[in-house]
Amino acid sequence: MHSFAWHSESGEPAPSALASVDDRLSAATALRRLRAGEYLLYTGDFHNAKQLLGAIGRRLARRDEARSPLEVFRAERKARELEHRTLSHVLVALDRDYRLSLSRAPDVAQACRWVWGEPERDTTVVPLKTLLGMLGAAEWRRKGLAVPGLDGLLRPHYGVYLPTRTDYVELVQAVPAVAGKRVFDVGTGTGVLSFLLLQRGARSAVGTDTEPRAVACARENAAELGLADRFEAIETDLFPEGTADLVISNPPWIPEPPKNRIDRAVFDPGSHFLRRFIERLNEHLEPGGLGLLLLSDLAVLLGLRPSGWLDQQLTRSRLEVKWKRSTVARHSKAKEPSDPLHAIRSREVTSLYALAPISN
Repeated sequence: MHSFAWHSESGEPAPSALASVDDRLSAATALRRLRAGEYLLYTGDFHNAKQLLGAIGRRLARRDEARSPLEVFRAERKARELEHRTLSHVLVALDRDYRLSLSRAPDVAQACRWVWGEPERDTTVVPLKTLLGMLGAAEWRRKGLAVPGLDGLLRPHYGVYLPTRTDYVELVQAVPAVAGKRVFDVGTGTGVLSFLLLQRGARSAVGTDTEPRAVACARENAAELGLADRFEAIETDLFPEGTADLVISNPPWIPEPPKNRIDRAVFDPGSHFLRRFIERLNEHLEPGGLGLLLLSDLAVLLGLRPSGWLDQQLTRSRLEVKWKRSTVARHSKAKEPSDPLHAIRSREVTSLYALAPISN
């Protein structure tokens, strides 16, 4: 295979050599070859290929002895990174029409077009793990996601944060006096927070995001929900120009480096996004306006952020908390005792802070 289009979510360069393998390959042999740096192009049966990924992943499952929650958290991240890096060297090839030539393979063409657009070359090579993630996301997009309080289904796109955690969504439902307000939604993702506020009577909303996939996703969902005339999505860093009555954000909540493009919705190295949101909020609020900050305390529970950090940032930026509402986390990991961080996740609290400039 001399020339092919290459897609990697982690920005890894295209492999210079591919070794063709099939159903005869055992997990033990595959892992040995992967650890040696080989890229394995799978040419056998689709379901066998998925089973191979699972078997390799189980052989990689090792947990370091760790004492503190932060040590456990970082050990888990390290293990997942190793698993992702290793499994991402098991590849498949698609033809000019995005057909997967493996036996018993599903139709992947629509999922590929949704993420990549039309094929660039006669052959496209992609990690099987990435393709499986795209297929899962395409299924969510086809069937839609019911969000509490939203009239209509949300159709998330691949690579855009999936709002399956309902705790923060329900907090937004309790925001008073929304009718007639102009909204900025900073880090809009699917646009779900804007849509909830618009359906409650907000006059207009502008969503911003640095991820082009999120901007496209929010625009498409606004159109499907009949809100396109009151919603605008812009690809930009943080705030749009001007001021708003309500400036809402559900920023990445873990101050650690992201490992790939998809991680950016959760991981915010050095709290860079959150710091800048707080520092610049005042200049984008109308007189009497409110900033609405949704934030989990998981970073504090893990020891990644001091407990008084947020208060210090608000004081430095001359902001005060007008009111605050909180709820315990109810996502799946908070309820799973086998999760190594269950003791921490079960105590996680998500809060909605209503912020306003400190009166002189």
